[in-house]
Amino acid sequence: MTALADPPVALPAPEKRRSPRSRRPSRAGRTNHGGKLAYALLAVAVLISAFPFYWTIVAASRSNADLAQVPPSLLPGPNLMRNFKAVSEEADIGKALINSLIVSGSITLGTVLCCTLAGFAFAKLRFRGRGALLAITVGTMMIPPQLGVIPLFMLIAKLQWVNQLQAVILPGLVSAFGVFFMRQYLVQSLPDELIEAARVDGASTARIFWSIVVPIARPGMAVLGLLTFMAAWNDFFWPIVALTSSEPTVQVALRQLGGGYVHDQSVIMAGTLLGTLPVLLVFGLLGRQIVGGIMQGAVKG
Repeated sequence: MTALADPPVALPAPEKRRSPRSRRPSRAGRTNHGGKLAYALLAVAVLISAFPFYWTIVAASRSNADLAQVPPSLLPGPNLMRNFKAVSEEADIGKALINSLIVSGSITLGTVLCCTLAGFAFAKLRFRGRGALLAITVGTMMIPPQLGVIPLFMLIAKLQWVNQLQAVILPGLVSAFGVFFMRQYLVQSLPDELIEAARVDGASTARIFWSIVVPIARPGMAVLGLLTFMAAWNDFFWPIVALTSSEPTVQVALRQLGGGYVHDQSVIMAGTLLGTLPVLLVFGLLGRQIVGGIMQGAVKG
């Protein structure tokens, strides 16, 4: 007697694999495109932002008569080097550039170092009165700087620092904004576990600062340094009070341009262009590194 064979089992049909082109990208990895309207708006915003600098170049390369024409020419002219020569004759622009580099560089280094130290103390160290001191530091940002000009000038006059660069450098070595900025950056970017591990290994506070805090805070220090350099370079109010035309910064020297009954706008624009180029050079050299450092130093909470 023959055994009955098992009935055949129907196998499921194989799934059809979707081609990579037919797969829809996930929501998390989807690339968003702004569209033509967004790019058009961005192009208009770039043109509006860049036009003042372009007009400075045009005005610096033209004569005063060309600028008085209606409508004025929007193309650069041939008088750029002539206007630069006029700037050097009317004001000691070379000495002013050197003084501005010394003042801005010293203020930038001092602000970055002191504010990083203070920001680390407020962010990670525990000491009595920390909250009150931080509140007082941030509260000084609400006081107009013009209120301290008279007592500050009396102080530098007593020290016999009038018309000397240290009168401009020392008041700007620390800023409340820099302390608050570095404190917020270190709170988010510096884990407490690193400091505790360093304490277990026997590291002192100074060793922790130089070996752990500074490498982690380098992107924030770069941003603060750039902002401080630009602010110190463009400062006019306090240098015009503390310095004279014999020891000028760039902003003080520009005040001497275009004198006479009719102001020569082309010479003024040429001096303005000379005073703007170093800032653009610094930003062009460090801008991409600063943005890249911020992206690499970001820490998810």
